[in-house]
Amino acid sequence: MIKAFDEIVKYAKEKGPKTLAVAVAQDAEVLNAVNSAKDLGIADAILVGDKEEIEKAAASCGVDIAKFTIIDEKDKVEACRKAVNLISEGKADIVMKGLVDTAIILKAVLAEEAGLRTGNVLSHVAVFEVNGYDRLFIVTDAAMNIAPNLEQKKQIIENAVKVAHAMGNMEPKVAVLAAVEKVNPKMQATLDADALVEMNKKGEIKGCLIGGPFALDNAVSLEAAKHKGIDHPVAGHADILMVPQIEAGNMLYKSMVFFAKAQNAGIIVGAKVPIVLTSRADSDIAKLNSIAIGVLMADIK
Repeated sequence: MIKAFDEIVKYAKEKGPKTLAVAVAQDAEVLNAVNSAKDLGIADAILVGDKEEIEKAAASCGVDIAKFTIIDEKDKVEACRKAVNLISEGKADIVMKGLVDTAIILKAVLAEEAGLRTGNVLSHVAVFEVNGYDRLFIVTDAAMNIAPNLEQKKQIIENAVKVAHAMGNMEPKVAVLAAVEKVNPKMQATLDADALVEMNKKGEIKGCLIGGPFALDNAVSLEAAKHKGIDHPVAGHADILMVPQIEAGNMLYKSMVFFAKAQNAGIIVGAKVPIVLTSRADSDIAKLNSIAIGVLMADIK
């Protein structure tokens, strides 16, 4: 089982190289990450966007742009469409978001003519390496689904489990988070957690072990779980943290980055190919980590 990002990068070298279709590629940190992925043998890239701006961004960060194919397209909507079409045409394996709003690139991915829909929910899967812990944490969904219902939560978990499997964890422990550890009829998050646990027991959600509801402390800290008298295989050992809605996920994501200084990565799962999607505030290292996870996911169906 992979427990650190350097292991992910190493494994991605063995699986790669794959080809990225970078939509609106005129972003220095994106180009830095793509360049590192190229040098490491993880991924090649086709850069779609304003060629003049791509060249300026590359010059500003010392990237030799001659390494890459550039498709000149100044319109951001059209650049996203062309990047997605590279997937449909078999010329690329992974879509990567550049300097463009998430909604624009996802509209291109979800367009019927792109052929990338699966009928499943698309969800954001973030991976964190936190100092002091012996494992990577997956947090979902911090960026896509605002207030998912029970069926959507089921699919969000299934998407996250695919990422865990790609990282070598074939039986990830999923903690369904809430504010409390007991089912409360007034708190929908606890009712959904209880229902998801039952689905897992019945075999309706496979490839993982689900527990909940859990508060964050007793999901990640065995000491906190014992203190509250919680005896469950997931308690204190969670690999996947399933948040109740986007506000909780967004705050958890950013607190891990800015307070805990955790390394991170983020991709969108649920389409036929992975979509590398990070925050504009994320570093080029976070973007490289995301590319590496995308490479691991590229062959997962």
